Amino acid sequence: MTFRIPMALGALAASTMLGTAPAAAQVNGIATADTAVAVARTQALQTGFQQISTQYEGQRPALEQAQQSRQTLVQQLDTNTDGQLSETEVSAAPPATVQSIQGLEQQIAQIQGPIQRARVYVVSQIAQQYSAAVQQVISDRSIQILITPEAIVYAPEAADVTEAVAQALNARVPSVQITPPDDFQPTQATVQLFQQIQQLLVLSAMQQQQQQQGAAGQQQQPVEGR
Repeated sequence: MTFRIPMALGALAASTMLGTAPAAAQVNGIATADTAVAVARTQALQTGFQQISTQYEGQRPALEQAQQSRQTLVQQLDTNTDGQLSETEVSAAPPATVQSIQGLEQQIAQIQGPIQRARVYVVSQIAQQYSAAVQQVISDRSIQILITPEAIVYAPEAADVTEAVAQALNARVPSVQITPPDDFQPTQATVQLFQQIQQLLVLSAMQQQQQQQGAAGQQQQPVEGR
């Protein structure tokens, strides 16, 4: 059993992320595009995620309280301070504490369930147009080979057409619905894409926080007298 210290909902909802890359063209007919980044950059996703956050704003205090309570308990048992509980740490923990963590896990899942389902639905609507958007960029730029970033050892910035794909998606999917139908069943590929986007959002929020802290630190530095 492994318990991970969860991220706050506010960080996951930070949609002002992934600054727009400069316009680029393929190199010698070869280009690359990052699916998760392209979808995350779309206006439809950022607006949809913001609307979902607003809709579920009332649940945020209960969610944050449950997350904080869980984090406190996990930290008490996390003897090697790696942010998670190993089998050994769980076995050595008081059963009542483990049960409390499990109860908080269930509470958090119940609150997050509708939120995450709505976000996955937003991603699914945009993802449906991804192939068409890619084909449009391939045609417009006469791309002969399009590969994923994972397959690249080195490539100049001009080979990255992710932003072009994002713009094509913006044209094809100007807006999305945020309330999934009762029979909505996302594919595994959509769920994986959603998880990748969530990771990007978290990393972006962390980077923004670090930048803000750095800027605040510079402002607080004493000014030397002349």
